[in-house]
Amino acid sequence: MFKRSLGDVEQSDFFVEWGNGTSHRMLTEMDGMGFTVCHTVVRAGSESVLEYRNHLEACYCIAGEGEVEDMQGNFLPIRPGDIYVLDKHDKHYLRGGKASDLILVSVFNPPLKGTERHRLDGGEGSAY
Repeated sequence: MFKRSLGDVEQSDFFVEWGNGTSHRMLTEMDGMGFTVCHTVVRAGSESVLEYRNHLEACYCIAGEGEVEDMQGNFLPIRPGDIYVLDKHDKHYLRGGKASDLILVSVFNPPLKGTERHRLDGGEGSAY
């Protein structure tokens, strides 16, 4: 059994500024659990094109608002109590709310190493 706090993670390489928000990698591959848990903040007014080619992801909204849009133009508004699931390595747009950050608990399978970084400067979006 162990405990880890947001503050603990902020003092490590597992606190990731990913361009349009932050990710506290609370549980990573090195913990041996077979999945990763992150506290993810998506900044208000931001838009990111993301794709996880090597991981499946589920995100549970705990605060704020935002939206996810697939590459066919289908929008999913996200509010507290909602979960969205990227079960096919779905490339997608992730947007923070107009007035508030979107705050998520993100779960990845297989687990992240914990230090992966998005690259939002290319036209194809970020993928890892």
